[in-house]
Amino acid sequence: MTAPLHEPTADAAPNAHEEAEVASAEAKDVQGRSLGRIAWERLKRDKLALAGGTVVVLLIVIALLAPVLTSLLGQDPDAYHEGLIDPLFGTPKGSLGGMSGDHLLGVEPVNGRDIMARILYGAQISLLVGFLSAVVAVALGTVLGILAGFFGGWVDSVISRVMDGLLAFPQLLFIIALVSVMPNSMLGLSGSAVRVFVMILVIGFFGWPYIGRVVRGQTLSLREREYVDAARSLGAGRFYILFKELLPNLVAPIIVYSTMMIPTNILTEAALSFLGVGVKPPTASWGQMLSNAIDYYDSDPMYMVVPGVAIFITVLAFNLFGDGVRDALDPKASR
Repeated sequence: MTAPLHEPTADAAPNAHEEAEVASAEAKDVQGRSLGRIAWERLKRDKLALAGGTVVVLLIVIALLAPVLTSLLGQDPDAYHEGLIDPLFGTPKGSLGGMSGDHLLGVEPVNGRDIMARILYGAQISLLVGFLSAVVAVALGTVLGILAGFFGGWVDSVISRVMDGLLAFPQLLFIIALVSVMPNSMLGLSGSAVRVFVMILVIGFFGWPYIGRVVRGQTLSLREREYVDAARSLGAGRFYILFKELLPNLVAPIIVYSTMMIPTNILTEAALSFLGVGVKPPTASWGQMLSNAIDYYDSDPMYMVVPGVAIFITVLAFNLFGDGVRDALDPKASR
């Protein structure tokens, strides 16, 4: 018997074992990447979106903890500090609107209320109206948009004409007229709570046609797909197809447009408060602070800058985050 021409080397088996481990790990990576994970990995690569999302989360935490934060600062948003106001001009004593260790962002003219405390409480109003009105708009727009796109015919015609009418309706003028005739108490609410409730309903009601058009267009495309035909051939009912086949595929555009509606709603609330039809004094609101600052923009510009910057940062953060979510959920996006 002759010896083998090539004897096995000592490291052949370990190399084969290592290659098998690498192949197994790669297979697990491929198998474990769901659509949600792919979207998250795309979102993580967008630094601006992550920065915007971080600011959004921080703003939500600040709004929720506003009473705690103001108590830690030792300030009451409604407390007057007349001793910090120049009696001759009605402006804060000191530089930069009366900024000091006790009042980090200064005080308001005339009454001396702490601006930092009012900014924190104003975040509650802005985010509450922004989020809840977006929920109302998304709920109405999703239901009516998917019904119009799926059933078509007279259902689509009626819903589409309602959308056109609401899009052409002057929203701000309607809210101004409505708030002016609203009672001071309604449904167990009183004062500013009534106006916040009305703003949420009206802004959400006039906002649903935007997302309704998007959902309708997506539904018109999805209802002709093969998996919908397969569900029909298996005897699936209309509502099963709507909520089990179509709605899950509409989640991505709904999320994207929801994140982009919130900053628009925040700006609408600020505009209404600026015009005097938002929350009632002494409830803090960024738009109301801007309105009051008009008379002091030359003598105390910081009173206008602080709420303006707060609105700017909030809207910018939501827009950056919304753009990042759109790119992460869109497989055709370049980023």
